[in-house]
Amino acid sequence: MADVLRVVLLIALAAALLTTLALALSWWMEPPRRLHRAMLKTLGAAPEVEAVSPGEGRACALNFDVEQVVVLWANGAHGLVYAFDEVEGGEIIVDGHVVARIRRGEARKSLDVLAPDAEQVVLRLMFADARHPEFELALWDALPVQTGSPGEALRLGRRWLSHLEALLKC
Repeated sequence: MADVLRVVLLIALAAALLTTLALALSWWMEPPRRLHRAMLKTLGAAPEVEAVSPGEGRACALNFDVEQVVVLWANGAHGLVYAFDEVEGGEIIVDGHVVARIRRGEARKSLDVLAPDAEQVVLRLMFADARHPEFELALWDALPVQTGSPGEALRLGRRWLSHLEALLKC
């Protein structure tokens, strides 16, 4: 009887250990964490500003120390690294309308829209790259249930445009 109890306890302990390992692996492989790790690995440093869209499996980051902008897709499996001189500008698009823009050689179009009930807020980055001239990332999308709000997405978009404006002035 004692041997049977020991076997049952060992099986329960093994099941608990396997469950813990599965949960840890699941946590480690969550799309936001995978994208953030890929950004850190690609940049080699912490980004000044980053945006992640786990639902799309896309992310982008910018770092002034290494003077690079990174865009990732497919949960970080694919990506491109751009030097600052390859960055042409960026836009914030709310429900299909460009509401703010910064472009190389042009004055900034400031964000003068508050959209608390926006259905979608998108950040579009533009590059001097014939094969990949644009990269779009949904900062807010009302269709898949997301945490946050359109206002937070617009603040992140403004922050991105401010950083882009600073790098375009360099």
